[in-house]
Amino acid sequence: MADGSNMAGFEMAAYDCAIVQFEGWDGAMAPFEAELDRMLGGPLPKKVGETARHDRWLVIRIAPRRFWLLCDGPPPIIDVDPELGCALPLGEGRMRLRLSGEGVKHVLEGCVAVDWETLGDGRAVQTGLHRVPVLLLRRSAFECDLLVPRSFSKGLTEWIADATAAST
Repeated sequence: MADGSNMAGFEMAAYDCAIVQFEGWDGAMAPFEAELDRMLGGPLPKKVGETARHDRWLVIRIAPRRFWLLCDGPPPIIDVDPELGCALPLGEGRMRLRLSGEGVKHVLEGCVAVDWETLGDGRAVQTGLHRVPVLLLRRSAFECDLLVPRSFSKGLTEWIADATAAST
């Protein structure tokens, strides 16, 4: 845990985040997805915003041809056939802000334009937080991750803490 905050009914912590982005080329998605299925050892999410768990990895479909692989440890080295698509490590440029507690819905209402009630557990959505693009991953009714640019993580952490303090 790199940074933390603990308010009544709400906790926030920042972690390094290992992410690998995979993108398939237009016209090559069927073989690209079949190859990625085989390399990751399980099915890929079918729709944007869906996730699939594979051991210590979580695969998120963030766009029609783009996947993010979130890893609990070091990311795997996966060679993608350049005729089908590409892989790009993103972990150095992102941080994971974990928000949890009974107050998480209330905190998010003041920070992002996302309907918490319709965003199901295990679903992801791209949104903006204080004019910064983030990926929100709902883990459960009382926990979510915000995948944020590393250069903005400290500022966003402070902004969320200030917004939370102002609303209590």
